[in-house]
Amino acid sequence: MKWVTKNFVHLDRVACPWLIKRFIDSEAQFCFVPWDKQGQAPSDAIPFALDGAELGPHDAEGTTFEKILKKYSLKDLALEDIATVIAAGVSYAMELYRPSPDDCHGQVAVGLLAISEGVMLNCTSDETILQASFPIYDALYANFRAKALMREKGLSPPPAAGRGPGPKTEFLRALLKSNAPS
Repeated sequence: MKWVTKNFVHLDRVACPWLIKRFIDSEAQFCFVPWDKQGQAPSDAIPFALDGAELGPHDAEGTTFEKILKKYSLKDLALEDIATVIAAGVSYAMELYRPSPDDCHGQVAVGLLAISEGVMLNCTSDETILQASFPIYDALYANFRAKALMREKGLSPPPAAGRGPGPKTEFLRALLKSNAPS
C-alpha cells in the first residue's frame, strides 16, 4: 500500500513510517507532499499526519504514532514506551517540556530528538531520512522490548562486564531471541 505524509519528516513522522513498515505493512511505500499542498496527496495513499486525516498530525488527541497504535490495535509494551518517548519529544520541541533527571522516557526523547535533527541535517530527502532513521528505531525497540520482557518475567540481567558484549548483552540477546514472534 501507499502511505502519504508531509515532507521534511521529523521525529513523529519518522517513527510512523517505521511503525507501519515493521508492524502493519511490510511492503509500504511512502510519498511526501509539501506542507502547503496537503490537498494534493495521492488519493490511492493512506494519509497520516496530514491535516484532516483520520491519522492526523499530533494534537490534543496525541501524536500520530499513538493514533496509529490505537487504530491498528497494536498492543506491545515496547511500542507503548516508544509512543511515550515520541510524545515527550513532541512536547519538548513544541511546548518547552523539559524532563526531570529521573524521567527515563523524557531523557530518551531529548536524545532521540537530537539524533532526528542530526539525521535531517545529513540527509537531503525524506526517503534518505527514513532509511537512516529506521535502524535507530529498530535499536530503540530492541532496548524497550528487552526491558519489557524482563519486567513481564520478573528477570534481572547479570551485571555488565564493562568489556565487549559480556553476559548482560548476551542475556538480553537470548531473551529477545527466545521471545521473537514466530
